[in-house]
Amino acid sequence: MATGAKRFVGVRAVLFDLDGTLVDSAPDLAAAADILRVRSGLPSLPLSAYRAHAGSGARGMLKVAFGIGPEDADFEPRKQAFFQAYEASLTQRTIVFAGVQAMVDRLLAAKLPWGVVTNKAERFSLPLTAAIPLFSSASAIVSGDTTPHAKPHPAPLLEAARRMGLAPEHCVYVGDDLRDIQAGQAAGMRTVAASYGYLGAGADVAAWKADAEVLSPLALLNLLELP
Repeated sequence: MATGAKRFVGVRAVLFDLDGTLVDSAPDLAAAADILRVRSGLPSLPLSAYRAHAGSGARGMLKVAFGIGPEDADFEPRKQAFFQAYEASLTQRTIVFAGVQAMVDRLLAAKLPWGVVTNKAERFSLPLTAAIPLFSSASAIVSGDTTPHAKPHPAPLLEAARRMGLAPEHCVYVGDDLRDIQAGQAAGMRTVAASYGYLGAGADVAAWKADAEVLSPLALLNLLELP
């Protein structure tokens, strides 16, 4: 089901956020944080405690595991330890969301290229996408450190459009976080909120003012004019 908009006209490419939009990486992110928690003598937490915060990466995981944020003195060393633990197991439990492969197959059949714009650093995004066959057909993969700015800045999205040889207004950006929609709007792209993703605790998706909202990956196809 898709809500909030009629079909988009003139779309020549679709760009996606990664975590919470194309792949469910919460189990690997949570496991890395929980390993650190247990090593510190604290009891293990269930995946459900971490899942809603997975879109915030290390900041979200460490907030759940230890109740700390960037303002805390021990945040930086714990963040580096988290990165090491996550890097060692970032493909063990991560899977493509149901419907994503079929959705991408339909885009390709319609000769509509697709790409990824994520805030995940290349250190993690490139090995992860290389390990999952889905991403072999992506026309662009732009990471959080590919350009000098990360989302919600539009620079990563504009870089993806540049790599695909397209004007931003001919692209749609799909993501499950407010900063995804902000970045897409700033880049001059049409935006779609993936409300099946992580969203974050207490998220008000309607307040993001995306051009449309989808409740599943396949619902995106209802927004596109496909042959």
